[in-house]
Amino acid sequence: MAELRDLEELVIATFPDESFEFLGRLQNLRYLRIVHMPRISDLGPLATLTRLASLSLSTLPSWDASGRTTTIRSLDPLTAIPGLAHLELLGICPPDKSLGPLEKCKRLQTARVSQYPQAEIDRFFGQTSVADRFNPEPTIS
Repeated sequence: MAELRDLEELVIATFPDESFEFLGRLQNLRYLRIVHMPRISDLGPLATLTRLASLSLSTLPSWDASGRTTTIRSLDPLTAIPGLAHLELLGICPPDKSLGPLEKCKRLQTARVSQYPQAEIDRFFGQTSVADRFNPEPTIS
């Protein structure tokens, strides 16, 4: 897949790897959705996706319903994506369950999160102009 350098939209159901390293080579990626990434703990490689505008990371719906999460080290790598406009983090949380780093995402327009404390969700949306909405759908069908 890393050979598909011109790829602009990618949807993955069940990501089995322990690293997003190969995704960092997809420099033209604008839309990325990954459902179920239980072995991922580092979002660092996503920071190189400078054209990414829409990112959706989630656990399986059954995990979200039961409160299970995938723990990632930090949300900080997402702040390095200059054009990130739409973000979904459904059951994907750092240990401190803080959305604070996302306040540095200057172009963020919409976000949808789950499994964060309600007070943190309210604080984040109250401090920013980000709308609490799901990401737009990809143009691929």
